[in-house]
Amino acid sequence: MVLAVLGSTALCNPAFPDELPSIRQGMWKFHRTVDKKTLEVTKCTSPAEDMKKQNAMLEKIGCRFSPVRKSGNTYKFTVDCSIKSPSGAAIKSRTTSVMTVESDSAYKVEIDVVTDGHTTKELLVAQRVGDCKR
Repeated sequence: MVLAVLGSTALCNPAFPDELPSIRQGMWKFHRTVDKKTLEVTKCTSPAEDMKKQNAMLEKIGCRFSPVRKSGNTYKFTVDCSIKSPSGAAIKSRTTSVMTVESDSAYKVEIDVVTDGHTTKELLVAQRVGDCKR
């Protein structure tokens, strides 16, 4: 269950610290590949607001964010989490994210997650496809 919570926090938007560029609200298409399995979602959202909410949830469960390292339009940081499972065992996870921002309407994120020695690679490609329908 705890692993599902960690994984689901970034279903469409990975969590990021506040030091990232602005990203426009609107209709977004998210294409996520996790270990060769793909999921595509289109929804009306504000990726920046979603990221802030996810950050707050991760901080509440005890995760720590590294400072963001910026180089051009690329942002890199890690998130370390240590969470107790229902059995009382500690689950340790480190997520390293590299976000490349093409514009305020397009970005991609390469994510490496190591949880108790198990590695998962993810790629998220996000593209704003228009305004939200009223």
